[in-house]
Amino acid sequence: MNSIRRFGSAMIVPVLLFPFFGIVVGLATLFKNEQIMGGLADPDSLWYQLWTFIENTGWTVFNHMELVFVIGLPISLAKKAAGRATLSAVMAYLMFNTFLNSILGIWGPAFGVDMTQNIDEAVGLTEIAGIETLDTNILGAIVISGITIWLHNRYYDKKLPDALGIFQGGPFIVMISFFAMIPLAFLTAWVWPVVQEGIASLQGFMIASGYVGVWLFHFLERILIPTGLHHFIYTPFQFGPAVVDGGITAAWVSKLSELSASAEPLREQWDGGAFLLQGNIKMFGSVGIALAIYSTAKAEKKKQVGALLLAATLTAVVAGITEPLEFTFLFIAPFLFALHAVLGATMVTIQSAFGLVGNQGGGLIEIATTNWIPLMGNHWDVYLAQVVIGVIFTVIYYFLFRFLILKFDFALPGREKEENAETKLYTKKDYKAMKEDDCTQQQQQFDSEYDQRAAAFLKGLGGAENIVDVTNCATRLRVTVADPEKVEDDKYFKEHGQAHGLVKNNESIQVIVGLSVPQVRDSIESFIDEQKKQ
Repeated sequence: MNSIRRFGSAMIVPVLLFPFFGIVVGLATLFKNEQIMGGLADPDSLWYQLWTFIENTGWTVFNHMELVFVIGLPISLAKKAAGRATLSAVMAYLMFNTFLNSILGIWGPAFGVDMTQNIDEAVGLTEIAGIETLDTNILGAIVISGITIWLHNRYYDKKLPDALGIFQGGPFIVMISFFAMIPLAFLTAWVWPVVQEGIASLQGFMIASGYVGVWLFHFLERILIPTGLHHFIYTPFQFGPAVVDGGITAAWVSKLSELSASAEPLREQWDGGAFLLQGNIKMFGSVGIALAIYSTAKAEKKKQVGALLLAATLTAVVAGITEPLEFTFLFIAPFLFALHAVLGATMVTIQSAFGLVGNQGGGLIEIATTNWIPLMGNHWDVYLAQVVIGVIFTVIYYFLFRFLILKFDFALPGREKEENAETKLYTKKDYKAMKEDDCTQQQQQFDSEYDQRAAAFLKGLGGAENIVDVTNCATRLRVTVADPEKVEDDKYFKEHGQAHGLVKNNESIQVIVGLSVPQVRDSIESFIDEQKKQ
């Protein structure tokens, strides 16, 4: 479960890129809309051409979504040398798709795939970095990246015989990946066309599930936040093929021009269902919760609590980041968090009953730029209903939370039992710390020979505070130190770090490590980063 949580949390790295690009495309759609901008948005005008220029680049992250996930996951999940893990993951993904291209190009009919079709018109095919291949969407990207990260974490420190030392580290992971991708590509060519048919059926089922499916999606998306598993709920909808090919965000943004030009009800134009509306919970629910916490605080602490809540609430409403608020009452009164999930899911389901659909997973900025502003002209009634229902639920949140806080005397900020207790909001880190029992100090253990050597070298170089920069060539660790007097002599490095020698030239130090130098450097940089955090 801990590994699953880490994997789910890692997906936030690529996900954080999408709101900005969604805003760019949303604004470009708005400024190119003749109904809103009038003659200024004439297709032959410089204004229109400039916004087309901006919009085309705004599609970057959506057009290369698979690569974004392949690159983003190793940044969080690689236990060391994240940059090298990222390069290995990209290479593995390119090899996987190249193998698929060759398999289907040679034996396509045997797998029921016609690779002679035009890639823009073919169903189930796509192009990745210029390679025509099966459209495995972000699921394929996540699987390949996950396999490569596992190989990296397991074999990156593998010590090869000296004669093969040039292949250890990153090249070794790419070599293993090369052979691992062959059976995986054959398996994908055989299984994925069947999976694609299943996904199409799933899309129909989710859309046909109606309000029950909408409520369940949003309830699970909220209630699973403490576990970190909520990423697995919304990611297949937002970026994957759960209800619409390419994911809700990309598909919705691509239809903005069409949606804004038509007065037909949004739900009749949109085939992605009423999912990904949890931004409304962040906007309207957060305000009601904050007001309830403020109103129940002790009189002498209201000013302090108000200052804390103002910043946290604005962050939740505007940016869609709810952690300080949600983890505060999750930390103190988990029952309120469960109620929050129920109320939020109910609010969104009612809003969907009034015709609300779209890309509304983030905060006010994202919702306004990819929904309200470009579509308000023909669909103002839907958004008016959305706001009215949201405000009603803000009031419900306020009175219900206030009643329960007072009735059960929950010690939320401003209501602490101890006189000298600190008044603060809590974070996910605080919540996890509360869940950890019997934490004991362990003696430092080195994960590998490279870590052990790196620790010795770092000490011999005068410690992390004495390092100005560190790099390497093929066999030497090249370090610039602040004070060369703190660097130990040649004998120390040979005895404690198994170095082959030391070259000193004032502040420029070269430790002759051998072919293991990339792994040793990575370990040194990890130690330096850890000490900086402390």
